[in-house]
Amino acid sequence: MRLKDKVTIITGAARGIGKETALKFAREGAKVVVSDVGEGSLNEVVAELKEMGAEVLAHYVNVVNREEIQTMVDDVVAKWGRIDALVNNAGITADNQLLKMPEEDFDKVIAVNLKGVYNCGQIVAKVMAENGGGAILNASSVVGVYGNFGQTNYAATKWGVIGMTKSWAKELGRKGIRVNAVAPGFILTPMTEKMPEKVLDMMSGKSPLGLLGKPEDIANAYAFLASDEAKFITGTVLSVDGGVVL
Repeated sequence: MRLKDKVTIITGAARGIGKETALKFAREGAKVVVSDVGEGSLNEVVAELKEMGAEVLAHYVNVVNREEIQTMVDDVVAKWGRIDALVNNAGITADNQLLKMPEEDFDKVIAVNLKGVYNCGQIVAKVMAENGGGAILNASSVVGVYGNFGQTNYAATKWGVIGMTKSWAKELGRKGIRVNAVAPGFILTPMTEKMPEKVLDMMSGKSPLGLLGKPEDIANAYAFLASDEAKFITGTVLSVDGGVVL
């Protein structure tokens, strides 16, 4: 188990990529801290983790709220003494074309997807620095690199996450902290499964592999980057997209 006893916080862990990442890390032996917004949303994943025999801690956290993040971090340190990895997975969308996008939709996506990553990263990095190192993994997207119709706000956050990732890697490397980002392509999640079949066919057709990704494809990337196998990798953006951007 390549993540044995590594204490890992995963935000947005109640469903989709976050949930699969929590399960993957647990299979690899990690002590898993799952967080999401809204009471009750984590019950299912916590039950699955406990059934696997994993050591798990759950916190209801809005990543926009620094006090909630700090409470979670303090609880984790009190329980396990350290934090080895952070997966900044929490994110939202509020899509619209530029000429139609309400200002509040722009602001709320920036708050969660960009400021939320900053909040969690800064608070957790202080603990990691005191303990001699760790790995911070940030969720970007191919949309952040190439843009996407109707996603001004989302694309801006995911490009911003890449900038933070590279800046943090330069700043925190001397503290023993590695910082990397994962940029998923089209991933089959509960949200995308509700899309019309012709849209899913269009999305899979853009990949040279002719496939949509699955949450476990992203979870596998996170697990690798959090492990000691990636001890000489920092400041990178790993695209997990089936070649959709080629």
